[in-house]
Amino acid sequence: MKSALRKTEAQTWPEPKRQFAALPFKKNKKGKLQILLITSRETKRWVLPKGWPMKDLSGGEAAEQEAFEEAGIRGELTEQAAGIYHYPKLRVTKEPIPCRVKVFPLEVTEMLDDWPEKDERTRKWFSVRDAVHAVDEPELKALLANWSPEED
Repeated sequence: MKSALRKTEAQTWPEPKRQFAALPFKKNKKGKLQILLITSRETKRWVLPKGWPMKDLSGGEAAEQEAFEEAGIRGELTEQAAGIYHYPKLRVTKEPIPCRVKVFPLEVTEMLDDWPEKDERTRKWFSVRDAVHAVDEPELKALLANWSPEED
C-alpha cells in the first residue's frame, strides 16, 4: 500500500516550468561587484528580473527583455548561463508553480527613468553579500554567493 501511495503522489508532482532570468550586475566606483534586485509584483520579495520563454527569442534574449520590462535596464548580456535555480512561483490567490530558472549575467550599461513595470516594482543595487541575504530561494542564494563575472 505504501508504494502505491508514493506512486500516486509522484504522479501529481508537476514538472517545473522553464523561466529565464537576468543577473544584472555592475562594479561600483571602488571596484566592488553589485547586483540589482527588483521586487516581485504580488509578494514584494527581492528577486531577479525573470519570465517565461518568448517565441523567437533565445533564453538569454528573453532574460534581457525581462530586465528591460521589469527593471528598466539595458546592458551587455552573457549568453553563457551563470547557473540554474529552482523555486516555487508564489501567487497570492493560487497554488505555487514549481519553476526551473536559467540565469544569464547582464552587465548593466543603462538605467532608464521610465519602463513598462516602473509603477509595479522597486529596484535596488545590493552588494553580493546583501543580495544573498535579500533573496529567499536557497538555490538562488548559492548561485549569487558563488558567481563571479570573471568566470564567464
